[in-house]
Amino acid sequence: MSITAADVNKLRQMTGAGMMDCKKALTEADGDFEAAIDILRKAGQKVAAKRAENATNEGVVLVALSADHSNGKLIALACETEPVSKVADFNNLAQSILEAAVKSHAPSASALLAEPLSDGRSVEGHIIELTGKIGEKITLAAYENIDAEKVVSYIHSNNKIGVLVAFEGVEGTDVTEVGKDIAMQITAMKPVALDKDGVDAETIQREIEIGKDQARQEGKPEAMLEKIAVGKLEKFYKESTLLNQQFVKDSSINIRQLLEQTQKGLTISTFKRVALA
Repeated sequence: MSITAADVNKLRQMTGAGMMDCKKALTEADGDFEAAIDILRKAGQKVAAKRAENATNEGVVLVALSADHSNGKLIALACETEPVSKVADFNNLAQSILEAAVKSHAPSASALLAEPLSDGRSVEGHIIELTGKIGEKITLAAYENIDAEKVVSYIHSNNKIGVLVAFEGVEGTDVTEVGKDIAMQITAMKPVALDKDGVDAETIQREIEIGKDQARQEGKPEAMLEKIAVGKLEKFYKESTLLNQQFVKDSSINIRQLLEQTQKGLTISTFKRVALA
């Protein structure tokens, strides 16, 4: 059958795919729009499969807070190259995914991928379709959803790093400023856990082995290596767990002390840091 320019434009409006891709899909589908959409999706799946091993270090990180700041959501939509991260279709999709997360309160990334967007098609379907249109790997790299008495968010200026910090024991105190300071510290200092109890066993063992190796290279006796390594582990906790880190704006106190000075009993229950790099 004859495929008109109006048909091609209609499919383009429905899918966002390029004009030539739409014309090709409609021709292959004998003018059947649903079949043409399936063809475009399959094209996206082929591109995704072909580029599955490619790194996605570019993209955009977005956050949304509830009106009372008791919930925070963060998404990272990743792609392969910086130019794609600036394309309107890519950023519009990222915003739509964040809006779907807010609306659905999806508990996990897999649940969010299954959520429908405004046209009824899933987040995952839209990502696959845009993959086919743009021609490089696109993925939902991260999704975080946290509840607390107060949640403070921060997006770094390059839109590739986002942080959520969950506060408890606020007692009516405005934690916006201190929350932003702490979120910026998390951005820069990359703590591996909230406190030393949150550091996983594999990391602890790795740090002990590194400490032993350093002491061995310094010529320390073999019998002392374990004790020296444990001492170095305490230094690791101080430098790499948030509550024990020195506050970057005032090195005379750590983050735990900063919280206590801000409001007695103020604590952080969790934090999330997502970075595309």
